[in-house]
Amino acid sequence: MTEYAPPLRDIRFAFDEVCDLPGLLGLNEFDHVETDMVFAVLDEVGRFAAEVIAPTNVDGDQIGAQWIAASETDDGWAAVSTPESFRNAYAKLVDSGFNAIPFEPDFGGGGFPWLVALAVQEMFTSANMSLSLCNLLTQGAIDALQHHGSNEQQAAYLPKMLTGEWSGTMNLSEPQAGSDVGAVATKAVPTESGDGSYAITGTKIWITHGEQDLTENIIHLVLARTPDAKPGTRGISMFLVPKFIPNEDGSLGKRNDVEVVSIEHKLGIHGSPTCVLSFGEKQHGAIGWLVGDEFTGMANMFTMMNNARLSVGLQGLSLAEMAYQHSLAYAQERLQGTAPGAARGVQSPIIEHPDVRRMLMTQRAWIDAMRYLMYFNGATLDRSRSSDPAIAEWSTRLAALLIPMSKSIGADIGNELTSTALQIFGGMGYVEETGAAQYLRDIRIAAIYEGTNGIQGQDLVMRKLGGDEGNTVNEFLSSFDDTIAALANDPTMEKFARQLASSFDDARRSSDWLNANDDVLDKLGGASPYTRLLGTTLCGALAGKAALAAQTQLDSGDVTDADRSFYTSKIVSARFFGEQILPTTSGLASMVTAGANDLFAMTADQF
Repeated sequence: MTEYAPPLRDIRFAFDEVCDLPGLLGLNEFDHVETDMVFAVLDEVGRFAAEVIAPTNVDGDQIGAQWIAASETDDGWAAVSTPESFRNAYAKLVDSGFNAIPFEPDFGGGGFPWLVALAVQEMFTSANMSLSLCNLLTQGAIDALQHHGSNEQQAAYLPKMLTGEWSGTMNLSEPQAGSDVGAVATKAVPTESGDGSYAITGTKIWITHGEQDLTENIIHLVLARTPDAKPGTRGISMFLVPKFIPNEDGSLGKRNDVEVVSIEHKLGIHGSPTCVLSFGEKQHGAIGWLVGDEFTGMANMFTMMNNARLSVGLQGLSLAEMAYQHSLAYAQERLQGTAPGAARGVQSPIIEHPDVRRMLMTQRAWIDAMRYLMYFNGATLDRSRSSDPAIAEWSTRLAALLIPMSKSIGADIGNELTSTALQIFGGMGYVEETGAAQYLRDIRIAAIYEGTNGIQGQDLVMRKLGGDEGNTVNEFLSSFDDTIAALANDPTMEKFARQLASSFDDARRSSDWLNANDDVLDKLGGASPYTRLLGTTLCGALAGKAALAAQTQLDSGDVTDADRSFYTSKIVSARFFGEQILPTTSGLASMVTAGANDLFAMTADQF
């Protein structure tokens, strides 16, 4: 299997030319961080990802996580074991301090922008998605506790969660409550201990890294209902339920009544234990503490879920990048057939065949564009923290719009590109030994968890677009007017500019149609194609912005041969996106505006 090569120059280009890293670091919130510091850290992260984490990826797939029955453990509690290489790599990760990069210095964090954390996540996920999921969920739990936890909870839990010594999980789903979180039935009853604790009883499913042997403690954030809770999501509260209840000095105390009943046998991410957790069956209730106010559980959990949704979109980018590297190496080495223009009878590397080039360029163009979208979203989240009210207000609205698109586009395109990478291998891609299939199997979950992509579309259309009658969408689209004009003035990118303008028309027309339509079925019927349309259009716009920046660098004359090759590749990638991918928005617009009549023209029993 191809070794992982961290795309550090691609990341830096996206930071500087699409996300305006210098401007971001100029905000008061990040004035302690310097550009050189950012890239020095990312260089070290890239080395760590390639040398320490990536070699564990095959173990995760082939050995995977293993459930151990309570009868087979020393302490009488069921457990989960991970591959030895996971444990060794994770211990080194704790020592590295990389997990704490974006968090508050008061608790031991680096105080870096979330943009930097996304680059760390990209490289770790490319190296090993299963292992990186432990950090992803922990960072989401940290974010939730920073926003909603009490001072006492933050002091007791955050320092060790930041180091990675303790991990975090998100506990929403139950057997009867998947996407319908309002059906949660787990109970939380006040105890008589006088310390404000609750006894938690119930079963949670699909809990990523809900039990493992990587960390000494696991901090579960659990949605449950108190005795006076109203039905539906309005009656849900969030509780902090540690695997071990810490003593006052921070050492581990009593084992809490949380047990892994089983782990799922999955298509992919075999090294990530997906757990069924039982709360309170052995000791008449797991002990937990309320996070935030009673009945604010869903709002609190959405802090964690929004964090996770962007990270899941990033997973699509990350595995697409690794699959691309793998398929590119194969295409450069595999000799098969005679390419057009080659000497008769001489076998050519398959990279010289036009259809293989098309597949490689499709991967390359989408990966560049997705990276721009994900990182732009991360930088927008950072700007939403600005002390300038105008910057904070606009960035908050924009980030809310971008998150469902980032999740959906990243997951969907990640699935498509890992499949394209496998196709380049031909029959060898279908053989597990080459490793191409693992990327496809691992990323398939991204379109399902943290809210299916259909739910992302519903959120985008009903809340983000409909919530302000399309004002945020239209303002954001208008912000690219100068980009389109500049592209149109460059003869080499004039065709790209025309297509981008046409895609913007498709986006505006579809947005207006959805907002003007009062039929909920029509809106929801067009939600998924609208999400794809708007995401594709914005990826194209950001690719156009990147192409202009690359051309400016070339025009400066102060470039090496390596620089010239790099910047030229960014221009070609953007042009390919504009001329080969953006035209799909026309068909998507037709799908959005077709209405839902044919979706419901047959009765359910006619299917």
